[in-house]
Amino acid sequence: MSAEATAEILERQRALTLVVCRILDLLIASAALILCAPIIAVACVLIRLESPGPAIFAQRRLGRDRRLFTVHKLRTMSNSASPAVHREYIDQLINGAEETHSDGSRELYKLTNDERVTRVGRFLRRTSLDELPQLFDVLRGPMSLVGPRPVIPYEADLYPSEYDRRFAVKPGLTGLWQVSGRNECSYREMVALDISWVERQSIWGYLAIVARTPWVLLRSRGVA
Repeated sequence: MSAEATAEILERQRALTLVVCRILDLLIASAALILCAPIIAVACVLIRLESPGPAIFAQRRLGRDRRLFTVHKLRTMSNSASPAVHREYIDQLINGAEETHSDGSRELYKLTNDERVTRVGRFLRRTSLDELPQLFDVLRGPMSLVGPRPVIPYEADLYPSEYDRRFAVKPGLTGLWQVSGRNECSYREMVALDISWVERQSIWGYLAIVARTPWVLLRSRGVA
């Protein structure tokens, strides 16, 4: 078989994978929204009771081919929170900052005891319930259920050129990184997992990640 024929077959397989995954996105996200609507509603009430401001937080992120889109999450910080702290954290994270403990052990630098996060917000983050409104973004089309984490523009500005490969597919609500250690991974390891998904995207891989996600969340594995 010629190289051209092989390339054509691979391209058809990729196109089929994208179509099937989009159908699965619509079916699974619709069902999940119906099931999770009461949780989202209760969370919105609790957020508004604790602090003024909208219950849903909207932020511009980079999607496929670095196109800007709006991602939605349950608000976990005070409405007046400045992004400066997060910018500094991301800078240190990408550059491989580590924390050294009294016993000499080292681990990935983490943003802990963030005073901007509300009490309700800490619970939502710990359980990843703050991500539920992104099911709407999956239905709208700029996101998939499975893919790389959607990146903030100022985060992508710090990327070396080899990281750009992760923008070849839609960002995801969950992904290979999320079910493989999440915050236990370094930033470079996270990107490597995202790029691995880009290169090996498949229907079975999609279903496996979706199936593993609830178990990972129940165990609260790698959640900061």
